[in-house]
Amino acid sequence: MKIISRIITLILFIAFFGFAIKNDQIVTLQYFFGYQQSAPLVILLLVFFLSGGVLGILAMVPMVYRHKRDISKHKKTIAEIESERLAAQRASTEAPQPDSVRNI
Repeated sequence: MKIISRIITLILFIAFFGFAIKNDQIVTLQYFFGYQQSAPLVILLLVFFLSGGVLGILAMVPMVYRHKRDISKHKKTIAEIESERLAAQRASTEAPQPDSVRNI
């Protein structure tokens, strides 16, 4: 499986590298208010791809922290339940305590 994944990775790298070599023309990106930028097409595609990845990761950050908080709450609850179970198990295995005995 490891070999297959490396072969697929190599094929994708070769395909993307070939794409980059074929598309090295200078393009002009027009922004609002008359701003513009000229750069090779591959560089602009890479920049926008990376910025999309960064924005996606930033969008996931609150969810990750919420899940971490929930996991810590659940771990505390599990620890409490486990300690209660162990206490009940100990109580059931101990000999019963005798009632108070009156001496007459």
